Amino acid sequence: MPPAPSSSAGTPATRARLFAFYLPQMYPIPENDRWWGPGFTEWTAVSGAPRLFRGHRQPRVPAALGFYDLRLPESRAAQADLARRHGIEGFCYWHYWFDGRRLLERPFAEVLASGEPDFPFSLAWANQPWTDTWLGTGRVLQAQAYSHEDDLAHARWLAEAFADPRYQRIGGRPVFCVFRPADLPDPRRTTDTLRTEVARLGVPEPLLLGLDAHAFGRDFRADGFDGTVAFEPSLGLLPRNVPPGTRSGARRPVGRTLHNLRAGVWSRRLRIYDYLDHVETVAGRRAALDHPTYPTVFVGWDNTPRRGRHAVILRNRSVTDFTARLGALVDGLQDRPADERVVFVNAWNEWAEGNYLEPDLDDGPAKLEAIARLVLAP
Repeated sequence: MPPAPSSSAGTPATRARLFAFYLPQMYPIPENDRWWGPGFTEWTAVSGAPRLFRGHRQPRVPAALGFYDLRLPESRAAQADLARRHGIEGFCYWHYWFDGRRLLERPFAEVLASGEPDFPFSLAWANQPWTDTWLGTGRVLQAQAYSHEDDLAHARWLAEAFADPRYQRIGGRPVFCVFRPADLPDPRRTTDTLRTEVARLGVPEPLLLGLDAHAFGRDFRADGFDGTVAFEPSLGLLPRNVPPGTRSGARRPVGRTLHNLRAGVWSRRLRIYDYLDHVETVAGRRAALDHPTYPTVFVGWDNTPRRGRHAVILRNRSVTDFTARLGALVDGLQDRPADERVVFVNAWNEWAEGNYLEPDLDDGPAKLEAIARLVLAP
């Protein structure tokens, strides 16, 4: 691996360290060609998303960066430059590892091998199986499997990434996230193996963080991790729209229809909620927890490009609401050591989930400019 420049080069001082989740889906791969059709990328779904009701913001159209291709170093450099100028410390790449097989690996592999761009990064293992619903359920396209031998192989691959000077660290330890810790058949075996094998190879022991996306409120230290990322949105906390007293889902379409009608939308399938209501509900639930976490702020949610008329939509998201939530999280971290003032941002470029910081034709750079005003040191 060529030597990489220091990750501190050109990085502005900030009131908090923002790690933005990054989706490497914007280029074609043979598997997606086979499963979804020739040339499929995230942009295929995004550009074809239907507008399902009056005021529905679909399709989403990128502005400053355009419909980029992540095979191009110029695209990756432009993303890094835009993020750095607005106070994002680095990208947390979704990492797809399936019993030694990697998917969507090219962008990060080229970043690692080339040393460019000179922009910090970390990794988050998206360890659920790939399915045709994009939700980890449904017809399995790529299965996930676990073993001690695979943990060893995974640790040896990760050690090269962890050794890169750009890799993001807390307390000197490379940060590695796992999306669904509960899917690990023996989480302590996996976490112990990753730590010991990486250390044996002469790399600092990783800081292993479990995301509570599918286990709200769990303290993953009980499973051998070093800590928990309080992942958002917490879709599992959204009400199911079943009328009170209903014991089965038989009347759910009726309750959902009435709920949607009150929101001004006629649909029996869509699940429509308010962004700020969800943010405030989750914040209240999190305040009652007694274990430390690394917080997450999410930009928005509308997975119409992937789910069509079965989408989950958080409406009325505004730049002001997003910035207020981030500001509250940043303020709440100021009593921690500067190295530990970490906020994960979901996400840099999850376009098919309506969850992205990159400029679009509606908001332009407003979200990024708000972040810069909030976190960049005066």
